[in-house]
Amino acid sequence: MDTTLPIHQNPYDIESIRGDFPILSEKINGHPLAFLDSGASPQKPEAVLQRMEHMYRHEYANVHRGAYTLSQAATDHYENARQTVARYLNAASDEEIIFTRNVTSSINLVAHCYGREFLKSGDEIIITHMEHHANIVPWQLLREAVGIELKVIPIDDAGNLMMDKFEELLSPRTRLVSVTHISNVLGTVLPVKEIIRLAHAHDARVLIDGAQGIMHSRVDVQELDVDFYGFTGHKLYGPSGIGVLYGKRDILNSMPPYEGGGDMIDRVTFEKTTYRETPARFEAGTPAIVEAAGLAAAVEYVESIGIERIAAHEQSLLDYATARLSAIEGLRIYGEAEDKAGVVSFTIEGVHPHDISTIIDSHGVAVRAGHHCAQPLMDRFDLAATARASLGMYNNKSDIDQLVEALEFAKDIFN
Repeated sequence: MDTTLPIHQNPYDIESIRGDFPILSEKINGHPLAFLDSGASPQKPEAVLQRMEHMYRHEYANVHRGAYTLSQAATDHYENARQTVARYLNAASDEEIIFTRNVTSSINLVAHCYGREFLKSGDEIIITHMEHHANIVPWQLLREAVGIELKVIPIDDAGNLMMDKFEELLSPRTRLVSVTHISNVLGTVLPVKEIIRLAHAHDARVLIDGAQGIMHSRVDVQELDVDFYGFTGHKLYGPSGIGVLYGKRDILNSMPPYEGGGDMIDRVTFEKTTYRETPARFEAGTPAIVEAAGLAAAVEYVESIGIERIAAHEQSLLDYATARLSAIEGLRIYGEAEDKAGVVSFTIEGVHPHDISTIIDSHGVAVRAGHHCAQPLMDRFDLAATARASLGMYNNKSDIDQLVEALEFAKDIFN
């Protein structure tokens, strides 16, 4: 199988990139598909689909400990995927890369294994007002279990994080700061490097929820000096069912395992079990083997284009979308931070966001509607829901034009 990826040269060849995503040729309700829900889950390029299909057809077996050819080949693919992710994040070692189900399970792993081991009643964890539920609920569960206190950094009306308030919240009791890299609702890009610096100055660990950050920006965990960074494979144009938790090796090896079972053990007797070091101690049971190979293919595909070039394309498109949507009478955009990625949340006066999504779907336009798993943020703006258009590497101005035309149609229905 030839898995050589095309190297996309300057200028940004949007039509060639769109051609790499088979689903974009689909018609929805008789219209070309304008897929503007990449914030929830982007579409997958042919390279990922082919890698996974080939492995299922020709190289599938369970990994580790198999002495036969197929098992050794599958193990190589699985561990090579770990090395690929480590390289992409610039981790010091592939032993710092743990495969999980998604970023939610990555955060829960830290809350359980680090939080319950090292935090006690009265210790403080700081989060922000724009967090996804996945970066709120695990800490509330920890609060119920051990009595930690949860502090929240406020945001201003534009969606900027109030860094002066963050500095005021930091105290000798701060043990962990856990924040999103990019808001999935507002598109706000947080100053994570400065957040990490300030937290470390107070001897606090830092976890970054990179669900949105991984697809919109370069992530160098050593440059950031971050303690934990989690992301989900499907947000990076890879398959669902596999996520990543990066952690500094010494911290990971100090943490007890999350789940017990096969592959995470060193020696088992009825009296006592000893555990392997990271990453094995956190990967109990048969892992997502083919999904790991698919994630590696997705990373390689993104590298073939260049994440900086993708980000520049998305920024240009965000500017275009913001201008066109702002011109629609009665439409209000939420999230106008100084540093913002390709997410536009909005409402239209007199039209419920769910109705917006349903009506424009009849014109082939796919956007998300709801609270986006960020109900405290919705409460901050006195909203029940928004419609959200989120960009991916394959979107173009025609997608935005199709969205605007569909929204004008939706407005006419309710006038």
